[in-house]
Amino acid sequence: MELRSNEFKPRAAANLLDEKLQRGLGLIKVKAVVNRASAVAEFGDFESLREVGKDIRDRALADLDLYLERFEREATARGAVVHWAENASEACRIIVQIARDNGVKKAAKSKSMVSEEIGLNDALIEAGVEVIETDLGEYILQINDAEPPSHIVMPVIHKTAEDVADLFHEKHGTPRKTDPAALTREAREILRPQFLSADMGISGANFIVAETGSTLIVTNEGNGRLCTTLPRLHVALTGIEKVVQTLEDASVLLRLLPRSATGQAITNYVSVHTGPKRLEESDGPQQFHIVLVDNGRSKLLAGDMREMLRCIRCGACMNHCPVYQAVGGHAYGWVYPGPMGNILTPSYVGLENAVALPNAATMCNQCGVVCPVKIPLPDLMRKLREEQMARGLKPWAERLGLALWGWAAQQPALYALGTRIAVRVMKWMGGSEKLIHRLPFVSGWTDGRDFPAPEGQTFRELCRARRTNELPPAAGGREPGGGRDARPESQPQNSAAKVTIDAHIAAHPTACSRSATGSRKNASAPAPRRSPARWRSCPPCRRCRAPWRATWSRTTCPPAASSGPACASSTGSAPASAWKTARRAATTSSASPAVSAPSPKPAR
Repeated sequence: MELRSNEFKPRAAANLLDEKLQRGLGLIKVKAVVNRASAVAEFGDFESLREVGKDIRDRALADLDLYLERFEREATARGAVVHWAENASEACRIIVQIARDNGVKKAAKSKSMVSEEIGLNDALIEAGVEVIETDLGEYILQINDAEPPSHIVMPVIHKTAEDVADLFHEKHGTPRKTDPAALTREAREILRPQFLSADMGISGANFIVAETGSTLIVTNEGNGRLCTTLPRLHVALTGIEKVVQTLEDASVLLRLLPRSATGQAITNYVSVHTGPKRLEESDGPQQFHIVLVDNGRSKLLAGDMREMLRCIRCGACMNHCPVYQAVGGHAYGWVYPGPMGNILTPSYVGLENAVALPNAATMCNQCGVVCPVKIPLPDLMRKLREEQMARGLKPWAERLGLALWGWAAQQPALYALGTRIAVRVMKWMGGSEKLIHRLPFVSGWTDGRDFPAPEGQTFRELCRARRTNELPPAAGGREPGGGRDARPESQPQNSAAKVTIDAHIAAHPTACSRSATGSRKNASAPAPRRSPARWRSCPPCRRCRAPWRATWSRTTCPPAASSGPACASSTGSAPASAWKTARRAATTSSASPAVSAPSPKPAR
């Protein structure tokens, strides 16, 4: 398959304007997403199953070399021949050589993404072997001038029934049909003779089992079973990461795979292949060859992308990805689309050959949430983005912009000033619509959407306004921010203020003793203790001139429209909400304060 991943942006833009493609992609939300949700709900504790699946895959990867060696021993003991291929060209050479040694003229293929990855069809055709794709979706693409698949499970999701009807009419020379059942029967009538006349069957492997030396495939159409039993040769092609320890481990993953891929509890066919046909058996191949492909997987195993090797190729990540749902699989330019492709393609073909893919995601983590083996896909894409920056693979303007932003973020005063100016300018740009139709330097955001204009204040300014009571209380009669400091509006303000004043006087009998008329009784009392630095700007108490103090950590001094209402005691014995209650009482009182003090700036 031709690599065109660096063309992601123009291909994605073209696909966004393709109305027919958009209708086809809309089916993903209806079929894959809804069906998966129903299957997961029916299962019950699906999260525990995901955790077990993750542990199975991690255990296999931790001792991958040991399990692969055991798989080779067990498979060889049962009559299979195991081949090791370091890269794509070596894998193709091995399979072509098997075909030549056995005089193969025709090969019937079951769907295999690894065969797409290594370009097997082209290699066999060049060697003079006729290749027939037998999966219905892959067959449709093959007769449509060898079009590449756009999805790893549903390869023709981008085509409509009308497209298939026109294609069958053109290629088969039969009357045009539009009924899906009739089209399927027509494909079956064309493909059945191919199974019987094929010399070699080629399949992938969803899992390989070290315990028994078996390969395992799951299908819904039955073509995989025909490819692996009717021809005299069977070649199973798979990546080295697909190994699991036991059949029991495989059975756990089989509970995860179909539910995540198509929303089924189990696929129609689960086929386990262990060696060639024995003398007492009536069907099966005379020779069974297994080709284990590395092609960059060992590099992932030793690097930061190791967790990606857990992947069981269910396609759930792309089904739920808003980017894939909008642009389709062909925009990604290689075998693996969607979030999995954003990581696998750069890892296999080189980051410089797929620069755009790690950025082809919103980082919404839908892919990570639905992944059946809990691959942290956004985290891995972020690591690739960091590598892009380190290697200078990003455009110079983007690197310069990020460098300037990073420098400004380390200068709090400058950053605060810049954001204050920016939000006000953007508010002006939004106008009465409160929408920005075009932003300079980041037009990629506004070419296809409008940017909501900010309200004209930064987060810090809004937070400060709430703390200083410049904003109205939140709904429900609570202070902005709510929580433990909130006071029911029904509480009488004057009585609350009186209780607080009485508590303060009781705590300071010498420094703040007044009569009912408010006269000072003990003028010779010593001055109150000086407060810590963080409380010095607080307005003093009206009675004892002691600064405000609170009983909780990281508090801020309350603003005061007056010299300060009666406050909590300097020993911090009053409740945490006392200063708020007292402040309300003071600001609503008609009495003039004794001394005027400016409102303090809240601490950050």
